[in-house]
Amino acid sequence: MQFIRSVHTIFAKNTSVNSILKSSHKSSLVRFGFGRAMFSSTSSINNSSIVTTEWVTQNYDSIIPVDGSWHMPNTNRNAYEEYFKTRLKNARFFGIDEIKDKTTDLPHMLPTPKDFAEAVGNLGISEKDHVVVYDSIGIFSSTRVYWTFKVFGHERASLLEGGLPKWLKEGRPVESGPIDIVPKSYKIPTLNTALVRNYNDIRKNIDRSEASPDFEQVLDARPEARFTGDGTEPRPGLPSGHMPHSISVPFNSIIDPNTKNTFLNDDELKKLFKSKNIDLEKPIVLSCGSGVTATMLYTALEKVGAKKLAVYDGSWTEYAGKEGSPIVGRK
Repeated sequence: MQFIRSVHTIFAKNTSVNSILKSSHKSSLVRFGFGRAMFSSTSSINNSSIVTTEWVTQNYDSIIPVDGSWHMPNTNRNAYEEYFKTRLKNARFFGIDEIKDKTTDLPHMLPTPKDFAEAVGNLGISEKDHVVVYDSIGIFSSTRVYWTFKVFGHERASLLEGGLPKWLKEGRPVESGPIDIVPKSYKIPTLNTALVRNYNDIRKNIDRSEASPDFEQVLDARPEARFTGDGTEPRPGLPSGHMPHSISVPFNSIIDPNTKNTFLNDDELKKLFKSKNIDLEKPIVLSCGSGVTATMLYTALEKVGAKKLAVYDGSWTEYAGKEGSPIVGRK
């Protein structure tokens, strides 16, 4: 048992995954499905994907909150220190820069199934627990953690609508300080390769005809200026521009401008995707700078019923960092 000092409760005032893919990859409340076979239209398990603050409050005893906050280095914010100061009661911190593939220099790539099981078990979570993931921005890095749980077949994973900002605004209880965590055994899962793409998958897709039945629509969540090549990348040495055939859908375009921490409603999301000529019935792969905001698009598309979804884990950092990658608008 891991023993840490007691918690002080307060109230708010307001084997690498890439190798697995290479060997096994074969090219209010909203409800969605989990546990899909590769790009299958049939869901074998149905669970809640997005849950409201009210639902969490009413079901608190049956869930484990997970703080999935992460910030870009240039923000000078420390997600763990913020978690230590203010978090949902009994929340566990899932650091994407700690629970990752440590054999690569690429940022926060998926850990191996074994490492995932060990890390999550040490957070006092078993494969049977219902985790509800949130972050300190509202909808940002929590979607990456939510997607990670799905990749490893965790059947009961949800995303908190509005995250910590909405929770605080509504005056719901939070806590700070140390926390007692009793580790649990987490069965080593099988990675769902249907939900992940690697560099080789992307290159093969670029070489396909857009009329090919195997062609996958690639959506890029980076800001428009980085997509066109007019802006610079935050990571030194990386050119801006985009993959051939990819479609720009900046991550902030799917966020409600009024709340700033929840998704647009379903009709608005569908209208947005339609304006980009995105077919929700066909395969879609999500990319971004380092695999974080891509999962925001993933969750938004899942929200409106798209089923053939996957995330390019290495995203632009890997793609643009490899010599010979074709780049449109390169600057």
